[in-house]
Amino acid sequence: MRRSRLTRREFLATGALAGAGVLAAPAWLAPAPAGARARPQAGHRGWAEADAILARITPPVFPDRIFPVTKYGATGDGARDCTAAFRAAVADCAASGGGQVLVPAGRYLSGAIHLKSGVNLHLADGATIAFSRNPDDYLPLVFTRWEGVELMNYSALVYAFGQRDIAITGKGTLDGQASDEHWWPWKGSRTLPPEATQMAARARLIEMGARGVPVAERVFGAGSFLRPNFIQPYRCQNVLIDGVTIINSPMWEIHPVLCRNVTVRNVTINSHGPNNDGCDPESCSDVLIEGCTFDTGDDCIALKSGRNEDGRRLAAPIENVIVRGCTMKDGHGGVVIGSEVSGGARNIFAEKCRMDSPNLDRALRIKTNSVRGGFVEHVYMRDCTVGQVAEAVVTINLFYEEGDTGKFPPPVREIDVRNVTSAKSQYGLLLRGYTHTPIRDVRITDCAFDNVEKGDIIEGVTGLTLANVRVNGKLRNETITR
Repeated sequence: MRRSRLTRREFLATGALAGAGVLAAPAWLAPAPAGARARPQAGHRGWAEADAILARITPPVFPDRIFPVTKYGATGDGARDCTAAFRAAVADCAASGGGQVLVPAGRYLSGAIHLKSGVNLHLADGATIAFSRNPDDYLPLVFTRWEGVELMNYSALVYAFGQRDIAITGKGTLDGQASDEHWWPWKGSRTLPPEATQMAARARLIEMGARGVPVAERVFGAGSFLRPNFIQPYRCQNVLIDGVTIINSPMWEIHPVLCRNVTVRNVTINSHGPNNDGCDPESCSDVLIEGCTFDTGDDCIALKSGRNEDGRRLAAPIENVIVRGCTMKDGHGGVVIGSEVSGGARNIFAEKCRMDSPNLDRALRIKTNSVRGGFVEHVYMRDCTVGQVAEAVVTINLFYEEGDTGKFPPPVREIDVRNVTSAKSQYGLLLRGYTHTPIRDVRITDCAFDNVEKGDIIEGVTGLTLANVRVNGKLRNETITR
């Protein structure tokens, strides 16, 4: 019989009971004191900073050792449970000093796969890992983060905690097997009563975070209906996800948390369930997302740093992120910051992306409120082509969800958009800040927005500059403060 939670000995072994039962941010993510974080960075060099970030991002390299899962009893018939084979292959690979856990062509059914240091899970062309629909196959519970709050919950489908030099590579497919009948109804469904959905547990988790309940006591899992994320390296260094296709995810697809040196490249994501964000680095540093294709049921890329009190407790921003050469199709937003951004966000660079779908709402989106708090600064987008979006090319909304009802008004400043073209949208700009804490220093330069249906919405903004901007063919050079 599967256990629903770790024993105390096992839990201590993860380091998760440090101090009062919550973990501080890793030393390499230690932020400046709170007062310093609230001040703009001095001497920022704009896009020149991106070169220094890229120089630090180096994908891990693995020894030339191969551990085929078929050697450990896995069969690619799509019927036999191969979980034990995957775990044995990973364990042998790690114990041997690292290498490649090879998944040959075929369809392999598995429960949770936990990566260890030095392991590259490689899916050959024609290989599919089909993940179990049985929640028990994601037990025992692990230390994880769910919508920005730490807890003990189901393991991600592919999970790693505190590891170095890990990867998921190859031309194969990761299939979460989520659907309108499996996993997705936990979000809320007309076919299920409220007690069979995440509603009560989600509220309880957020309340526990607000009260500072130790993470060891935030025990969820069976009966709570909080869906696992697909891929979650947690507190890892040197992470690579390259080439694979991801479909049918229970919730967020790629979710590195408190990681450093992360590369996500050439990944194709096609998953349209609820909260099916494509790539959500959270409280990470030095992240490269390039050459990926997103077709999602929520934000394509969403950069996060924890929710409310839990995000402020860790105080670990999402920072030093490069997004380039990606394609965004359906989704709530192309490049998004928020909404769980209480730890802050800074040094975000996006370039040479293509975004185009009547079901893509926004190109660049920042969403937060005064309950979430968290600074957002030094966000840069350039050389991007937007075919059409349903709402606005650039949206900054400080009235997201709870709106201005909290004590932590978020400073949002230094947003720079250059050489971005759009063929169709409802608005060019939709910027809604607070009069008491306005959005500051937004620059739109050398842009052209065509077939814009309505005038801009500009509220609570100081220092909005438009330089050589054409909207429906009309040239605009002006500075706006409202």
